[in-house]
Amino acid sequence: MLISHLHLQNYRNYQEVELDFSPSINIFLGENAQGKTNLLESLYVLALTKSHRTNNEKELIYFKEKEARLTCEVVKQTGKVPLEIRFTPKGRRGKVNHIEQKKLSQYIGKLNVILFAPEDLELVKGTPSVRRKFLDMEISQVSPIYLYDLVQYQRLLKQRNQYLKQTAFEKRTLDELYLDILDEQLAEYGEKILQVRREFVQKLEKFASVLHANISNQKEKLHLEYHSTIKEDSDYLSQLKNARKKDVKHFSTSVGIHRDDLLFFVNELDVASFGSQGQQRTTALSVKLAEIDLMYDETGEYPLLLLDDVMSELDNERQLHLLEAIQGKAQTFITTTTLKHLENLDVVAQIFEIEQGAVKDKQEEEHEE
Repeated sequence: MLISHLHLQNYRNYQEVELDFSPSINIFLGENAQGKTNLLESLYVLALTKSHRTNNEKELIYFKEKEARLTCEVVKQTGKVPLEIRFTPKGRRGKVNHIEQKKLSQYIGKLNVILFAPEDLELVKGTPSVRRKFLDMEISQVSPIYLYDLVQYQRLLKQRNQYLKQTAFEKRTLDELYLDILDEQLAEYGEKILQVRREFVQKLEKFASVLHANISNQKEKLHLEYHSTIKEDSDYLSQLKNARKKDVKHFSTSVGIHRDDLLFFVNELDVASFGSQGQQRTTALSVKLAEIDLMYDETGEYPLLLLDDVMSELDNERQLHLLEAIQGKAQTFITTTTLKHLENLDVVAQIFEIEQGAVKDKQEEEHEE
């Protein structure tokens, strides 16, 4: 899949901008704080309905305006699909083929993206919540059922924790029957999510390990491991019930998929704890690039690849591996302050120059001259 056309109205520092993209590589070139990442972010928003940079939707709306509108045309093997996201005083709204979606969960999955930014090193060395979010975001794009189960699980988990806190605060007797009902529902959705996550990690390792071996010149072997508080050989519900006394004491749910983690090992050593910065970068890059082939495997379409100022973070060898991995596959969008690190690479790209919210297509300028 690819985006052929983008139209932004009152989004971030763009009052209005329309762009036509190359099906291969597109570069957003400009100094810092000019709006490069805002353009990249808009593509992420059109895929997932929310920003990866802020939870405050007011920040996404142009100064003093009340509403922002983002539209694009997605080209798939099955045809063209117009998408629209609006940020209004009443919240987010999404349209597919000009038809408003009752739920945003029905919108997600129409455009798939993979974002790779400097902070993605946190995927390896950050907290478990970063890795759980990564898993949830990527799986939700290819599985609407997973997204539904996740929303239900999070609702029930919040309900359970609030009940534990409220009961303790008000010094009321615990309603064991009510907790039994909550636990049964929580276990039902939790088991489904756990199974899908484990299968996803196995598939991800298959692609990532090959990429990692190539980048490291066959010197390193990458292994991914899904670490769960729920043991494989025991029942989810029984573990939840066994932890109830502890949970009542601490007013929270101590076992479940919301406590799980994704671990990375290179040559059997934990990369987060013992890996060099180079190994951590290679691992993060391998995992991100593996998603391209994994999503194609799942959907029959390549996702968009969004690279936010990462070329300058990678050495020449890793840059080459990155570009080789995407060649002829994913439509790619790159933000950068300079073209220097791309000069020696065999790249044919469409370049957009950005300055204070104004966008110039260098190819169009050269053609006019």
